[in-house]
Amino acid sequence: MKLSRLSKISLLLAVFFLTDKLLAILRQVLIARQFGLSRELDAFNVANNVPDLLFALISGGALAMAFIPVLSEVLTKSGREPTWQLFSRIANLAFIVTSGLALLVAVFATPMVRSQIGIAPGFTSTQQDLVIRLMRLNLIATIIFSISGLIMAGLQANQHFFLPALAPIFYNFGQIFGVVILSPAKGYSIGPVTLPAFNLGVTGLVYGVIIGASLHLLIQIPGLIKYHFRWSPGLALKDPEVKKVLRLMGPRLLTMFLIQLTFLIRDNLASRLAAGAVTSLTYGYMLQQVPETLIGTAIGTALLPTLSEHFAVEQKEAFQQTIQRAVQVMIAVTLPIAAVLAIGLRPLLTLAFNFGQAGTTLLAWVTAAFMLGLLGQCLKEIGARSFLARQNAWVPLITASINVVLYVSIGALLYRPLGAPGIALTDSLVFTIEAVILLILLDRKMVSPIQLGSGIWRTLLATISAGLVTWGVLSLLSTRASALIYGTVPMILGFLACLPWIWKELKTLTQL
Repeated sequence: MKLSRLSKISLLLAVFFLTDKLLAILRQVLIARQFGLSRELDAFNVANNVPDLLFALISGGALAMAFIPVLSEVLTKSGREPTWQLFSRIANLAFIVTSGLALLVAVFATPMVRSQIGIAPGFTSTQQDLVIRLMRLNLIATIIFSISGLIMAGLQANQHFFLPALAPIFYNFGQIFGVVILSPAKGYSIGPVTLPAFNLGVTGLVYGVIIGASLHLLIQIPGLIKYHFRWSPGLALKDPEVKKVLRLMGPRLLTMFLIQLTFLIRDNLASRLAAGAVTSLTYGYMLQQVPETLIGTAIGTALLPTLSEHFAVEQKEAFQQTIQRAVQVMIAVTLPIAAVLAIGLRPLLTLAFNFGQAGTTLLAWVTAAFMLGLLGQCLKEIGARSFLARQNAWVPLITASINVVLYVSIGALLYRPLGAPGIALTDSLVFTIEAVILLILLDRKMVSPIQLGSGIWRTLLATISAGLVTWGVLSLLSTRASALIYGTVPMILGFLACLPWIWKELKTLTQL
């Protein structure tokens, strides 16, 4: 079976993203077994939010995604040297702005954490002190990412995806070093070898983040050398291409702020619940992000430079056909996967995480609630990137604003009666609504309506088949098999049951 260039890129990204997610799960398993559903781990997870927000705003999402369409246009029309000049100017600006904002966060960390509208108003005073200390330390990694994230965008604009896809894996290596070496009081034993242990507790996890961020940057340097990158000093704010990036960045920055704000709202609500609520939401979201990254992010990342090129040379029909195929594939693949994982994951959660019966039950319900929003999360990747490829960042901003209003409204209604699963359900509902709005608005920009065809009915049958098979095999094996078989065989058979129904869409995946 011959794969298109875009399909090859998507497959490459999916493989590396899968490796990244497996390492991330290994890291989280180790952390869970060290700290459990504890107040210290809750504090660590909350402390990551503001530094993650800065990274997402400056280079991880707002600037990088606004950057790629313009870089692709300059590279297509003017060549590589002007492209790297533009890259240098934006990177210089990103570093200055990130450093300044990091300093402000460090200074005002206390009110940001303790305020009733802050990130952890429900924590005890001791927990809040720990959050403040960890958050300030984590800002070092954010400053490193201000450059590393842009390098990813620069290489992707050059249609180079290997090293940017490898970088998150090395980021995980650094974090695992923090978990295994820096955090524990007693060294891990691997056969006759006992690893050193620095007994830094959750602080060691933050040092692991800093090490991982450094590796994330260093692994991409060979890519800059390959494409003859030359750094240029200065900002050149009056340059037309710099202005174009900043015009796109403005609404995109606000969009990413609103997206990240949902995480702050999530933890604000969860901090008012029992210990472990924040961590269960963090882990449940991480598990949802495994299939979301392999499908939505992989395809979306591969699509953006291609869609940007189609738009730059006014290939309207190619633009629409690429989006339509991607949407059809995502619907067909994500719904059965969501059903299988929502029903079948609990035995593996019991095996992997040492949370006890009550903790595992909570995590299972939270994860199932997040899985309901898997399709919405994946389709949002396509919708947002399609508008950015058209150099329109305002529509994603409007839909993200609606998202936040709905998140606060629905979350406030559900988090008390349903607890942490109610917050996860809120996430699924609002991101699905946002994805639908994006696709409706995008459809109006197409030369003809986006067609889903008869595949939607086959997808529904695939989802029902996958869910019933997973549930049925789980019931049969519940008292007759080891935990590993009980946790894997039902889901494998559930996945196989859906394949005949969606085989056509899987073949389409090779032709994106």
